[in-house]
Amino acid sequence: MTDPNGRSTDPQAPTDVSAEPAADAVAALAKEAADTKDRLLRTLAEMENLRRRTEREAADARQYAVASFARDLLGVADNMQRALATLSADFRDQADPVVKSHIEGVELTERELVKVMEKHGIKRFDPQGQKFDPNLHQAMLEVPDPSVPSGTVVQVMQPGYMIAERVLRPALVGVSKGGPRAASADAAANENSAGAQPSSVDTRA
Repeated sequence: MTDPNGRSTDPQAPTDVSAEPAADAVAALAKEAADTKDRLLRTLAEMENLRRRTEREAADARQYAVASFARDLLGVADNMQRALATLSADFRDQADPVVKSHIEGVELTERELVKVMEKHGIKRFDPQGQKFDPNLHQAMLEVPDPSVPSGTVVQVMQPGYMIAERVLRPALVGVSKGGPRAASADAAANENSAGAQPSSVDTRA
């Protein structure tokens, strides 16, 4: 049966299949849009990571650019410090005004040098009395001294220097040997209160 316009009114007649390709096209476009969005987000994330990495590298370059020059300059600072250390208090008191003036000039120059280095992030550190740290100190000898915990810096042959957060030069030190081991009293108290058994000490070299 047909209507006045010639269209079939039979309910059993095949339906228009043109909607199926349209639905497939919409699904394909939606998938393509999702893929494009995913690629865009990944690209933006990569660009952000690149920007942060570039900023970090630029900051490091600014901060540590003088490291090589500063390392060469440390010898000058050491020599000035040694020169002043050789002058005893008695010699300073008995020196004539001209010599005292020269000594004061060297001291002033040494202080100015330290100030300039600190301005560029270079700081001297003296670990006397601190626990030995292989990241900051270089042990030159062991000093038998039972009065202090073993592994304590008891002698500083050469001070160390830091540039920002990095070691420019480790301190050359003498480390105590023979005293009681340095341990945390709080850690020991917590261990005892928890009823833990004391662990054996590894004496292997």
